[in-house]
This record gives sequence, C-alpha cells and structure tokens, in this order.
Amino acid sequence: MGNLQILLFALVLDYAVGDPQKLWKKLPHPAVLMGKMVSLFDAYLNNGSALKLKGIVSTILLSFSAIFIGWFIKWIPDFNILELISVTILLAHNSLVKHVKDVGDGLTQSLSAGRKAVACIVGRETKDLDVSNVSRAAVESAAENFSDAVIAPAFWYVIFGLPGLILYKMTNTADSMVGYRTKKYLQYGFGAAKLDDLLNLIPSRICGTLMCITHRSQHSFGIMIKDAKLHSSPNAGWPESAMAALLNVALSGPRIYNGKLTNDPFLNSTGRHSMTSNDIKKAIMVLNRSWFVFTCFIATLVFFTWAF
Repeated sequence: MGNLQILLFALVLDYAVGDPQKLWKKLPHPAVLMGKMVSLFDAYLNNGSALKLKGIVSTILLSFSAIFIGWFIKWIPDFNILELISVTILLAHNSLVKHVKDVGDGLTQSLSAGRKAVACIVGRETKDLDVSNVSRAAVESAAENFSDAVIAPAFWYVIFGLPGLILYKMTNTADSMVGYRTKKYLQYGFGAAKLDDLLNLIPSRICGTLMCITHRSQHSFGIMIKDAKLHSSPNAGWPESAMAALLNVALSGPRIYNGKLTNDPFLNSTGRHSMTSNDIKKAIMVLNRSWFVFTCFIATLVFFTWAF
C-alpha cells in the first residue's frame, strides 16, 4: 500500500476505534515513550550554561531518533501492517473529540467538573474560570489540536512517510513539554518551539482553510485571514480564528499562564463573548464535518491513483 491508502485506512480506523485504553494500560503509548525521551534529554542537558545550544542539540538528536524509528518500522517486511497500526495510533481525532466532549459533559454536571476536564487539554490556569471561559478554552483547544492531531500528522505522512509523521509527533511532544517561555525553558526549549512552529506552518493554514471550505463560509475565511495574525502563536491563530468565525464567538483574549494575565486580543472580537457547553457541541460538529471532508478528499486521491 502507498502512503495515501495507508492514511485513508488509518483515518477511518482512528475515527472508529480510537485509542484502546485497555491496551495502553498494559503497554506504553508511543506518545508516552516520546515524552520519556524528551524528559531524558531535559534532565541531562537543561542545566548549566549554553542552554539554547543544548536545547537545539537535543532537538536534533530527538529528530534523528524519530526519523530512524520511522525508517526501521517501514523496513520491516510485514506488508505495511505495523506502519498502518503506527499511523492509526499517531492520529488522534477520536481522542481529541472525546477529551473536548468530556469538558461539555463536565459542565452539565458542575462548574468544577468542567474545570477539571478542561485542565487536561489546556495549559492555562483553570481554577478560577467561569462557565464561559471553560467553554472558550475547550473550543480553542478543539480548533488548535485538530491541526496538531489530524491535519499536520497526515500532511507530513503524505510528504515524507512514517519518518515524517514520527518526526512531527516527536517535535510536537517536545514543544508541549519544554517549549514554554518560562525561566526554566525559555532558552532550552527554543529549538523545539521553533521546529514545531516550522512543521505547523503549512498544516495550520490548511486546517483553517479546510474548516471554512467544509462549511462553505467565505465570511469565515475572510475573518481567518484578517485575525489569524493577532494570535501570539504563528500557527494556532489560523484554525482558532476559523472556528471563532464559524461559531460566531470571540476566542483567545486575555488568559492566565503561570500566574500572569496575558493581554492577547480576541479573535473575531465582534462575535459572542459569552459561551456555554452548547458551543463545545458545535465545535465538535465542526471537527467531525471537517474530518469527513478531509477523509473524502484523501479517498478521492486514492481512487485517482488506483484508476490512473
């Protein structure tokens, strides 16, 4: 099977099955193993002087490790079965939808349950968030992570095969662990953060555009083009501003990280600022509809490669 065929099967398998939790209770998830590799380099290199250089070296070593693992799996003569399993595991649409849905379900029970659920998917402080801000955090996470969990992995798999996909996931994991602008990671996490920005540059824009095309909304596309650059991230603003426009809500804005209030502007600032768990449900519908159109597009490409 070629990359497109494997990707198509993996997209469907991930949507239908997701992460088998019983399996991961017995075996470590690949993302967990990647996290342990990142932590190992962090423990040995993130100290003393020349932290930026050490961080760049660790990013390079992690990148080569990811590429080697991808090549090794692809080299195994098993009719691409292990590769299909790997791609399915490393796509995470099912898991993303589940975690976002958990926030909405939590809010229907109590505000504290909603805060607890959203704390699992965002990096901001959540203990003082009200219903509207819990809902906003969940919707933002849904939009940004649709790019990180589906579109970007699929993009790099199509371009560079399994080595490209594992490289992306390794980099994304490293960025989520050390790519923070804190005293500890400002210098050391520079390499991981910049590589993650680079690898998400094209996929994030594809993701936002896909959302707008899927809903045939030229208006949302215009807002995305105008507001994406307002986000503190060079990439997250694209899917988030598209989602904000599609739901007619204001996303981003001031948030608390590490005890400090940011002064980030709102995306789609004229949209509704008060949000509820119903907006989370609508965001999940946007994700599922966009996933369906994306999968149909891959299926179309597969058909033409077979036919011609």
